[in-house]
Amino acid sequence: MNQPITVTLTQQLRNVAGAAVLAFAASGAAHAVAPAPAALPSIKQIDAGVLNVGYVDAGPANGPAVILLHGWPYDIHSYDDVVPRLTKAGYRVIVPYLRGYGTTRFLDPNAVRNGEPAALAQDVVDLMDALKIDKAILAGYDWGARSADIVAALWPERVKGLVSVSGYLIGSQESGKQPLPPSAELQWWYQFYFATDRGAAGYARNRHDFAKLIWKTASPQWHFDDRTFDRSAAALENPDHAAITIFNYRWRLGLVKGEAKYDPLEARLAEFPAITVPTITLEGDANGAPHPQPAAYAKRFTGKYKHELIKGGVGHNLPQEAPRAFADAVIAVDHL
Repeated sequence: MNQPITVTLTQQLRNVAGAAVLAFAASGAAHAVAPAPAALPSIKQIDAGVLNVGYVDAGPANGPAVILLHGWPYDIHSYDDVVPRLTKAGYRVIVPYLRGYGTTRFLDPNAVRNGEPAALAQDVVDLMDALKIDKAILAGYDWGARSADIVAALWPERVKGLVSVSGYLIGSQESGKQPLPPSAELQWWYQFYFATDRGAAGYARNRHDFAKLIWKTASPQWHFDDRTFDRSAAALENPDHAAITIFNYRWRLGLVKGEAKYDPLEARLAEFPAITVPTITLEGDANGAPHPQPAAYAKRFTGKYKHELIKGGVGHNLPQEAPRAFADAVIAVDHL
């Protein structure tokens, strides 16, 4: 069935994290800029491809569609202060939980908990089909930027414009086998941790502490409080989260095979296809996570293109740390 089902945010939090997280929601726990419930008032559910997807649908139903994609290990609350800015400008804004987060679940309980890039990008297209959205602006960071890049590269007819934090993030297993300079390898320490059974068990057991560590190192100048973190950490309680995370990073190193049905997509991505749709890439001036330099990827964008450096100590979670700049980029790419 593809009929959306509305679930209140309180119900969603109860399902994901239990009464302890409900206490935060009830007491108005929020980012300092704006309370989360005001920006994301409800969660809907819809069958899309292999998933039943939890998502926010805000703004006028007939407005131009914008799909905002979150990263790891974050969630839809990265966009709490972006959504109202876009809906005020007349956009219909969709913010889905990625597979392995929040209320998103596999329809088949025996499905492979696959985290390969092509699978996550296919999820975006499947969601657009389920919602009968022919074309949308896609915007994201981290895993979400990678998915947005892939959809723009492989399904350009579905993308009106692209906003991608850290630019061109399309890769392949073959490129992932190539060694990097020691300083770069150090930044990817968790990828090697996840390659071990110890790492898989450690992440499953300590995902909240792990996520908080990543938040701090990826955004060293972002002084988020516990309520802000706990609101997003609730989404990591998804029963598929750890398995999908481990699969993703092991896939990058060529330690696991993806599903055969995605092989044709991965083969095209291994050729590093150009992105032809109008694009704005963004980078924070204090991004502590591994990321390419703008000069290294600018040539991958062959359509209308602009890059912006967002100053002020902005780290990896750019939409939550600099929501005005992120929302402005979404609106600007619509007119690029």
